[in-house]
Formats: sequence, structure tokens, C-alpha cells
Amino acid sequence: MRAVVLSGGLTHDFPATTACLETLLDEAGFAVEIHTGTAGVDSALEALPGAALFVVNALRWSMTGPGTPDRYRDRAAEEGASPSPAAREALAAHLAAGGGVLGMHTAAICFDDWPEWGDALGGHWEWGHSHHPPLGPEVAVTVAAEHPLVAGVDDFAIVDEVYGDLRTRQVTGLLHAATPGTDGPPRPLLWAREHGGGRVVYDALGHHPPSYEVPAHREIVRRALRWTTRG
Repeated sequence: MRAVVLSGGLTHDFPATTACLETLLDEAGFAVEIHTGTAGVDSALEALPGAALFVVNALRWSMTGPGTPDRYRDRAAEEGASPSPAAREALAAHLAAGGGVLGMHTAAICFDDWPEWGDALGGHWEWGHSHHPPLGPEVAVTVAAEHPLVAGVDDFAIVDEVYGDLRTRQVTGLLHAATPGTDGPPRPLLWAREHGGGRVVYDALGHHPPSYEVPAHREIVRRALRWTTRG
């Protein structure tokens, strides 16, 4: 099986976290292709024909949409990215062929000018509405629903970012965590869904390599690789 991985972007150590994912993909028997840089957005999507899985561990977006902070808007010319029409069509064809999608962490922020990406993923980040506190301390993560991704997994603690107030579609949170330092409701950190003929998992965890070292989270990512590709 072939897995196409889109990696890279601002404010995260994507080479390190993509290396964690590559290890898990290798262990699961995937032939891994990693695409980086702003040009990697189109090259990854256009490489999807024949692939079993598309993994997004990246932070690539236009940086020009409503609410985008100036610190990012000022870098749009060098770091901004918007998938081409052909690349967008490639994702729809991938899903229609039964292909899987795994979006990690910042995947919800990617592709702000492509509504169909949020529809496929099950949610998206909205600047000025979505948020997360600073990284740390440990967060208590609760298994919140029944699903093969979390069956038999105990609640666990992890140092990671808790994304809040994503603009979600109709999704069932499989993991929940409260936003540290607030009295707000628990936030969904993981969901799995079928869309466009394929299977999609979004995992909001995975900010840094220590997130992948937590045994429960590592096992959930392993299961996501299997579930999205139907085993």
C-alpha cells in the first residue's frame, strides 16, 4: 500500500512529527511518499491516484482569509498555499475510489479557501473563533464514545494542545479534553467518519514528538492507519 504524506509549514517541528508518523506507516507496511514545501500541496494531492492513504501533517493555507493574524498575512507571499483545481479534484477522486485520509493536528487549519477540505475532514479552524492555550501542562484525555479506534483504550494524560471551537460538521468526538485553565466544555480531539466514498480520521493531537510517545495515542494512530484503509 502507498501512503502520500503532506508535511511542513510554520510554527511546528513538522520534520520531527512526520518522522514519527513515517515510523508508524513503515511498521504498518506502507510505502511512504513525503511531500514538503508550498509546492508539496499540489504535488501531494496530485500523487493520490493509486494511493491507499493521504496523511496531512502540515500547516499550509492561503494566509489571506478573514481574521488571519497579521503575523501570518505578512508571510503569505512566501508561505501561503492554495491547492490548484486539479489538486482539489484529486482529493475527491481519491475518496470516491475508497481512499483514506488522516488529518493530524494542524490539518484543520490547512486550506482555508477550500471549503470542501473542511467538509471532508469534518471541521476546520476559523481565525478569530477557534483557539488553543499554550502548550502544557498535561491534559487529561477521556475516551468519549465507542469506536474501533478507541475500543479498550483507557483514559490517558498527554502534553499537547487542545484545539477549541473548531467549526465542526456532524461528528462524534471519540476523545475529549477540557481546555486547560478554563471552565468550558470538553473539546473533541478525535473523530472518524465516512465521506465521499472514503474513510477520514481527524486527530487534533500530535503537536510535537512527545505526543506520539504516549502509548495510548500511538496505538490510536496505528488504528487510524488501519481503519482509514479498511485494514
